Amino acid sequence: MPLTLNFSSKIFQLDTIELEGHKEQVVKGGRHLLPLLPKALGGVKQIGVIGWGSQGPAQAQNLRDSLEGTSIKVKVGLRPGSSSMAQARKAGFSEESGTLGEMFAVIKESDIVLLLISDAAQADLFGKVFETIRPGATLGLSHGFLLGHLKNVGAKFPTNINVIAVCPKGMGPSVRRLYVQGKSVNGAGINASFAVHQDIDGKATDYALGWSIGLGSPYTFQTTLESEYKSDIFGERGILLGAVHGIVETLYRRFVSQGMTKESAFLNSCESITGPISRTISKQGILALYQGLDAAGKATFETAYAATYPTAKEVLAEIYDEVSSGNEIRSVNMAGERLKKYPMGAIDATETWKVGAAVRAKRVESQIPVHPFTAGVYCGTMMAQIDLLVEKDHPFSEVANESVIESVDSLNPYMHARGVAYMVDNCSTTARLGSRKWAPRFDYMITQESFVKVDEGKPVDAALIAAFKTNVIHKVLAECGKMRPTVDIFVE
Repeated sequence: MPLTLNFSSKIFQLDTIELEGHKEQVVKGGRHLLPLLPKALGGVKQIGVIGWGSQGPAQAQNLRDSLEGTSIKVKVGLRPGSSSMAQARKAGFSEESGTLGEMFAVIKESDIVLLLISDAAQADLFGKVFETIRPGATLGLSHGFLLGHLKNVGAKFPTNINVIAVCPKGMGPSVRRLYVQGKSVNGAGINASFAVHQDIDGKATDYALGWSIGLGSPYTFQTTLESEYKSDIFGERGILLGAVHGIVETLYRRFVSQGMTKESAFLNSCESITGPISRTISKQGILALYQGLDAAGKATFETAYAATYPTAKEVLAEIYDEVSSGNEIRSVNMAGERLKKYPMGAIDATETWKVGAAVRAKRVESQIPVHPFTAGVYCGTMMAQIDLLVEKDHPFSEVANESVIESVDSLNPYMHARGVAYMVDNCSTTARLGSRKWAPRFDYMITQESFVKVDEGKPVDAALIAAFKTNVIHKVLAECGKMRPTVDIFVE
């Protein structure tokens, strides 16, 4: 049964949602709550945003805008000589206004420190950060990676600080873009999970909720720091980034080998996933995608689904073990030194993505088909990830966001706009490394196992299809669908 969590707030109203007999508490956001932020952040004079990577720019700007007119300052902290200094100044932060400074100086003077530097930098610098942060201050994280690293090396957070997390369910550019779009639509933004790992003064929960609402989160749901990093690092290697990349590559080659033109192969693989398949899942759910097919389409979907699900689940189980054991975190840390000599290469140099650029240039949205085989492969992988996270006792809201909502509402739109590299490389270094590592594995395994089953005419596992149709996630998504952003993200 998924993890049960309960929290209380002195400032914000809590709503209880029932997800298949399992109750979870959430906080609904909205701009009408911004006047409550000074009360929620009581005693805070400065929020230090440390880093200018994927999340830093979005969070610094969103919080600054949300706290405009209050006495709470948002100050960005960066390494001396960082190339990001110019970008931060362009975004309106400056030394002259006291809103830009050296990272450790900002850490030392801030009441809340949002540590948004890369995971590798956190692993290198956590000791100095812990030495610098003031007793009684609050350390904020947007990813549980640091906890995983501390467990690996036998270290702990200082006991004299609050430790909280607010983890937007989307890349930084999405967090900012939907917040800006939401200036005219109350509540538009990216959902976020929050965790309270240490609370030394009874303020940690409201600090975390205030932070999330200040970012523009339409809904904030609870998790633990450990559950978050396991589901997040796992999810981005799975359907969010790695798996969808591998799926597109193998489907494209398959369709070409079956006689499709290259343009048609891309249209029926990538364009189908990032266009109508994602939109249908976003607005109506996974089951609605299947139900919208005709009889022949349903049969094709079932064949692809039944062949893909077991193979995908095997790979996903391996990824989850690698993440939960700490191996994947060690892998990311070890990559830090290698990247100085061997920078990450392009992931859009194959024929698939070169053809894709031409297809996108003359795209007509209404002419993109829902290819039933593509839908079956994609949904088989997505459902395998969902089932694995449920089996591992992750909260239903976390499962839905990390496997479905983040994918179709935040990430796939970037691939739809400009291709796989634009999606993956707008994410964190940890996500970029994981996607590059595991996408080829999904590609290989689906090609070697799933498609072979299809081509050999293996009978469809009726029990697997029945389990898909009755899976609890469909009702969970119907409830969580009410939490989707109030506008569709616009990617230029």
